[in-house]
Amino acid sequence: MARATPDAIDAPFEKPEESLRSCQHEGCTEAGLYRAPRSRDRLNEYYWFCLEHVRLYNLAWNYFVGMDEDQIESQRREDTVWQRPSWPFGSQAHRLEAEAREQLERDFGIGSDGSGKANGAPKPRDEDERALAMLNLSRPVTFPEIKTRYKQLAKQLHPDANGGDAEAEERLKLVNQAYATLKQSFVQ
Repeated sequence: MARATPDAIDAPFEKPEESLRSCQHEGCTEAGLYRAPRSRDRLNEYYWFCLEHVRLYNLAWNYFVGMDEDQIESQRREDTVWQRPSWPFGSQAHRLEAEAREQLERDFGIGSDGSGKANGAPKPRDEDERALAMLNLSRPVTFPEIKTRYKQLAKQLHPDANGGDAEAEERLKLVNQAYATLKQSFVQ
């Protein structure tokens, strides 16, 4: 196999000879060494100018001339993704996760509170777990921790501290019942 000569390898990358082109600006006799696109629709066709005239042409060049605001914005958005279709990152994974969650709720009732909405926490199984949930505690827990939490909630929900708020009073009753239940379970 014959080896390519250095001249043959470099040929596609050589500049055109200066004598072949002259500046296309009217009345200029300089060599046209610098190219400038003819229009937005013909970006691969060029005018050839000298340095002075290509600078003038570039100052006057406006790619978006003749386009309204919507067309300009559309062009800018297409250019940010190189004119290829795109979609938000993670959209597919988010959809698959939601479908899997719905399937678990339908088949096993996991993460469901009966209304069909996921609540993230499992349902309490027995009376002690319901009482711990009322105090915002979970196992493993000691009785001194339960007592401390009960005192905090009793102070926070007491009618004197809430100006007689009926909702806080009802919540305090539930907290008192939960504490009584846990007290019986732990003291025995």
